[in-house]
Amino acid sequence: MQNFQKAKDAIKNADALIITAGAGMGVDSGLPDFRGNSGFWKEYPAISHLGISFAEMANPRWFEENPKLAWAFYGHRYNLYTEVNPHFGFYKLLELGNKMKFGYFVFTSNVDGQFQKAGFSDDYIEEVHGSINYMQCTVPCTSEIWKAKDLHIEINAELFEAQEPLPRCPKCGAIARPNILMFGDWNWLSERSEKQNSNFYYWQQNLKKNNAKPVIIELGAGRAVPTVRMKSERLAQEFEATLIRINPRDYQIPSNVKGIEVPTGALEGLEAIL
Repeated sequence: MQNFQKAKDAIKNADALIITAGAGMGVDSGLPDFRGNSGFWKEYPAISHLGISFAEMANPRWFEENPKLAWAFYGHRYNLYTEVNPHFGFYKLLELGNKMKFGYFVFTSNVDGQFQKAGFSDDYIEEVHGSINYMQCTVPCTSEIWKAKDLHIEINAELFEAQEPLPRCPKCGAIARPNILMFGDWNWLSERSEKQNSNFYYWQQNLKKNNAKPVIIELGAGRAVPTVRMKSERLAQEFEATLIRINPRDYQIPSNVKGIEVPTGALEGLEAIL
């Protein structure tokens, strides 16, 4: 494909790498992207009988109203993300980023921690929606965010209920929750993500100071929650950089953004380009 060669050329002419990633990045590792309610209910058939959509389920109110249901959902995701290994494309991106004169930075809406698992430095990742690998109090009684170490949630698949003991806040004993930004979420503690955002800001300032020429590789970022797509386009305009958008469906790039459309899955596109 002609666009593969164009993407290779854009990467060759760059001296910094910005990786932006949505849920589609993890699909080739075996992770669900919850595309639409049909995809979500296929993954969680017990919820399909309840008629709860993904947006309704990803709401902090369940930790108060039905913590066993809330932890069945997030516990299943935590167990899944812990068991799954990042696909080959992650490692190729890391290799590419480490070769760049000004290195790399990752901006992702994913909460699965797969970039860290593949060896990307925590200092060069912004998880804009938080991470399932960190916990907070549901109240919250404290601003503390802690690592989810040795967490294992037993789930009754038939009832779709997490079994006791459920994770609890070590300070007040209230139910704990993942440090993830949910829908209608007023209690999310954003301090960790804000620190990551600050790291990204100063990294960008360093690029500008050195007149660096980044290339942006966007992977699996759909339109349903367009946070990543908007970030990619803004960065492309700000740095006058090339955006390589890899997506099997939503690959189109607006005419006011310099870009290369790659209509494939993340792994297929990365293997062809890198």
